Amino acid sequence: MSLTQDDVKKIAHLARLSISEDDIPAYEKELSNILGLVEQMSAVDTSDVAPMAHPLDMVQRLRDDVVTETDHHEQYQDIAPNVENSLYLVPQVIE
Repeated sequence: MSLTQDDVKKIAHLARLSISEDDIPAYEKELSNILGLVEQMSAVDTSDVAPMAHPLDMVQRLRDDVVTETDHHEQYQDIAPNVENSLYLVPQVIE
């Protein structure tokens, strides 16, 4: 697929990119090459290829789900200026 300079300008506008006029031919060539590659990849017959969720059949090593930190909830609430029902009370900032 071949893009025109107008296509590149429109894509740049939609992507909110500022491209100088001197760079447009290079972008036109590169984007056309990328779209050409996508067309080639779409043409490949993949009917005999099984879909994969992950390319490697490996199991991830996970650590035990154990609490390793102590609970400091009471200490933090004791030094807070204003607490009610375990919630920090702050001045209203939006009317």
